[in-house]
Amino acid sequence: MSAGTVSRPEPVGGPLLTPTVKLMAIFAAIGALAVVYRFAVGLGASTALSNGYPWGIWIAFDVVTGTALACGGYALAILIYIVNRGQYHPMIRPALLTSALGYSMAGLSIFVDVGRGWLLYRVPLWFRHWNLHSVLFEVALCVMAYVLVCWIEVSPAFLEKFEEGPPSFLQRASKAILPPLKKAMPWIIALGLLLPTMHQSSLGSLMLLTGKKLHALWSTPLLPLLFLISCVGMGFAAVVFESTLSSRAFHRPRDSRMLAGLAKAMIPILLVFTVLRVLDLALRGRLGLVFTPDRHALLFWLETIFFLAPVFMLRRETQRLDPGNLFRAAMLMMTAGGLYRFDTFLLAFHPGVQYAYFPSVLETLTTVGIVAFEVLAYIVIVKRFPILSGAPRPAAQG
Repeated sequence: MSAGTVSRPEPVGGPLLTPTVKLMAIFAAIGALAVVYRFAVGLGASTALSNGYPWGIWIAFDVVTGTALACGGYALAILIYIVNRGQYHPMIRPALLTSALGYSMAGLSIFVDVGRGWLLYRVPLWFRHWNLHSVLFEVALCVMAYVLVCWIEVSPAFLEKFEEGPPSFLQRASKAILPPLKKAMPWIIALGLLLPTMHQSSLGSLMLLTGKKLHALWSTPLLPLLFLISCVGMGFAAVVFESTLSSRAFHRPRDSRMLAGLAKAMIPILLVFTVLRVLDLALRGRLGLVFTPDRHALLFWLETIFFLAPVFMLRRETQRLDPGNLFRAAMLMMTAGGLYRFDTFLLAFHPGVQYAYFPSVLETLTTVGIVAFEVLAYIVIVKRFPILSGAPRPAAQG
């Protein structure tokens, strides 16, 4: 597909019960059993959590890292609606679907992680009891709202499918809902830009409350800004990653020019993040810590290498047009942002020598199951609803 071609989104089609779908279904079923066991015996008996580590892999990976990887819709919305790069519009639906699924799975992780998840409905509804000074409340409320906004943004794909179907209640409802929904979409998009800006930065603010429990290489007043910048870079990288995999798995045309443009947009984000972080350490007299021979310095250098490597890998246009090189650079960017967030919430967090944390088998199975269900849902939806653009190649197969 050429860079100037804009094709209508359409279902991929093909059989649903492919080997990949069956494998993901097995992992998702195992994860569901792990969740049932967690509620049957409680958090204490099923996890490695403690008073020192009130959250573990379900929050650090499934929520904090997972929502950043699900910011593809947010990052593309900035590019399309704020920077006015409308040529990237064909990528918005798959990015929004990834965001909707990613944030929904993060919400499921929160439900599993808290002691009485069935009471979470009180967060948005019991407004008389809102603690407006709580960072965690702001994160919870914004994430809940953004899950709803993401599904509203991607809902035209479902309504268009139903509208073209046989006469039924769904067809009539779709015809009635689509016109006003399209008129309201600019306001919904604006809300979709506001909410991630708030809660992604607030995730950084949350760790400021830990004080000296967070290692000095990560503890900084710039945490909210660094979290926000990194999520935009991770969002662009996730779009490149998802587009590359879907074009290969579903035999769709691949727009190399468009993906190369996204890769170019990643470079200043990576540089700004790295410069801000190093400059902050230098101004606060903590730069010497990066040369301390311990695991924290090693983690810092790993993060820095992963953040800067894509800059060198994507500096030339020929490099950005190379599918393999672009895919590897996107993976490094996702790894860099994920490692930075994982370090901040777990590996660089030290509540005291009397506490230690390593995820239990059940926590790991639950996380694997949640990721598998997300992949499974993505495959099913793109095969049955108009999400991906471009006609499939002759040898299309699921």
